[in-house]
Amino acid sequence: MTSSLRVLGIDPGLTRCGVGVVDVDRSRRGTLVHVGVVRSSPDAEIGDRLAIIAAGIRAAIAEYKPDAVAVERVFAQQNTHTVMGTAQASGVALLIAAEAGLPAATHTPSEVKAAVTGYGAADKRQVQTMIARILRLDALPQPADAADALAIALCHAWRRGGATPTGRTALTPAQRAWAEAERVART
Repeated sequence: MTSSLRVLGIDPGLTRCGVGVVDVDRSRRGTLVHVGVVRSSPDAEIGDRLAIIAAGIRAAIAEYKPDAVAVERVFAQQNTHTVMGTAQASGVALLIAAEAGLPAATHTPSEVKAAVTGYGAADKRQVQTMIARILRLDALPQPADAADALAIALCHAWRRGGATPTGRTALTPAQRAWAEAERVART
């Protein structure tokens, strides 16, 4: 087993697609590798917008060589137009991961929030604050799409587990709360 897992987290969107890369070691300690946003113009044709997002994700994979890709799972909302664009960007991200031969997974927004804050209904500011603490950043990651991408990457790495050198799993308080919430949801 390698000493760390590098995960590319993607917060899909047509106008702003957050991309964040973290390394997570066996003790579940995360380190920032890269964070950014792939932007496309709302005035561009849908195919062109998806091509821009695809190029940005491919560039991140080529430069940072992640071990896995994690994408925020599309959830139902009132604005059909927004959910369609998010679903299209999500599909592009999953396709590119498959083309690169990388394992990919999706995580719901509440799973991601619970993983990093201990609370599945945390707001954007709470997520940004926890990401800054977890990754030992001097400032909150901006914009929120970038922070969300980092949160998705951390959620994925922590969900896959990470044994300490002694073989025991070290969970943060937020991870313990998340595991308990998942246990209760299954019963």
